[in-house]
Amino acid sequence: MNRLVQITPKDMVAVALQPLTAGETVDYGAGRVTLKQDVPMGHKVALRDIAKGEPVIKYGFPIGSATEDIPAGGHVHVHNIHTLLSGTLAYEYHPSRPALAPRTPVTFPGYPRKQGRPGIRNELWIIPTVGCVNDIAQALAKDAQRFVGGSVEGVYAFPHPYGCSQMGGDQDNTRQILANLCTHPNAGGVLLLGLGCENSGIEQIIPRMGDYDAARFRTLITQQVEDEHAAGMALIQELAENMQKDVRVPCPAAELVVGLKCGGSDGLSGITANPTIGVFSDLLTSMGGSTILTEVPEMFGAETILMDRCADAALFDKTVHLINDFKEYFESYHMPVYENPSPGNKAGGITTLEDKALGCTQKSGSGPVKGVLKYGEKVQTPGLNLLSAPGNDLVASTALAASGAQIVLFSTGRGTPFGCPVPTVKIASNSPLAQKKRNWIDFDAGRLLSGMTLDELGQDLMDYVLAVAGGKPTRNEQNGFHDLAIFKQGVTL
Repeated sequence: MNRLVQITPKDMVAVALQPLTAGETVDYGAGRVTLKQDVPMGHKVALRDIAKGEPVIKYGFPIGSATEDIPAGGHVHVHNIHTLLSGTLAYEYHPSRPALAPRTPVTFPGYPRKQGRPGIRNELWIIPTVGCVNDIAQALAKDAQRFVGGSVEGVYAFPHPYGCSQMGGDQDNTRQILANLCTHPNAGGVLLLGLGCENSGIEQIIPRMGDYDAARFRTLITQQVEDEHAAGMALIQELAENMQKDVRVPCPAAELVVGLKCGGSDGLSGITANPTIGVFSDLLTSMGGSTILTEVPEMFGAETILMDRCADAALFDKTVHLINDFKEYFESYHMPVYENPSPGNKAGGITTLEDKALGCTQKSGSGPVKGVLKYGEKVQTPGLNLLSAPGNDLVASTALAASGAQIVLFSTGRGTPFGCPVPTVKIASNSPLAQKKRNWIDFDAGRLLSGMTLDELGQDLMDYVLAVAGGKPTRNEQNGFHDLAIFKQGVTL
């Protein structure tokens, strides 16, 4: 196995694929280098002398500039490199117009819905309109486990702290996210549970749901009944009995929407897991399916790559607003735009936000950008879509689900156990993590370093996703982890 990898021939640095020791000489493909210091796995080694102030190239692009002279074989990290990024920018469109060859369509066994795409699960969701009824929702979900079986694949409550004491955009976000979840294809039945005096009540959410199947939807305002638990259980029983009629049938993969997310990244994420997801994205979109890339702050530094892949100038303009609006959001709170990467990212070998972004955007593959979505907006156009949402793992993953993703692919180099409202496939960037945290990790992309090709691994991931779409449970589902987080930006009353 290689011990050091230079990602592109332009790169001044290579990434350690295992811990390396000062004094040893290591081959990296085009040459060899003698290490000046110990270098942890996932961290960078200078392949030549780098002068103070010189841009440092990785992935073929600058990831920052050297803050001191760095000798060949030196450890390149936060102690000697700094970001080159600044505030909002003006951009020019230089279309690359990528194209993907169409592929033979495949199918998966899913649940057809009268409105919209098929579900990959047939679950009963209890969705509170406001945090005041969270405990009621959870008590109902616990009691309703007796209905699980047959075509009812699960009963889940999704507590959250919002729905009241909110204003403006925050209130709109809460209403829209809850409305989108009420019509999500993975929910074969939904109980929308209200209190009765909240700002974002049932009467505010239903108009945002659009066309929905009334047979799969019930509401309950708890202030209006004597025994809310008994009333809720009666409605849940109606929904569960209706869901038992559902059966899986062959559905085209073109009906799949898959969210793309990373978290707890390390220096190998942009070499193994994220490029593997990128191959998957190209495979699915070439069959007519859809993928969604989000985490806008983690596009900073790689945004021009995505902009140039926009299918037309109108999408380019939307992408410019996507990026600069998020920068202005940070600046409006007098917060640094580039307060990234996280401590865990740095421990794993990621140095600057450019370093992180260039690795993060590998998940988008090579196909054209076909859609740009506001937070809470559903996918309409097949192909690769960009979604406005922050980098926070649970907030971004919930946003992907609310935009229509039936599955989220989540790459990680450090590991994380959470699950969002839809199956959340954890993809390890390195095999030691996959072996250590078998109860968290679903897919080992570290196999790329031990003999598998990227195309083979991407096809393996496609096969795995189709199996999940057909009912194979993910680790978060086996662990019973299902959470919801809504993006909050403003004032709480």
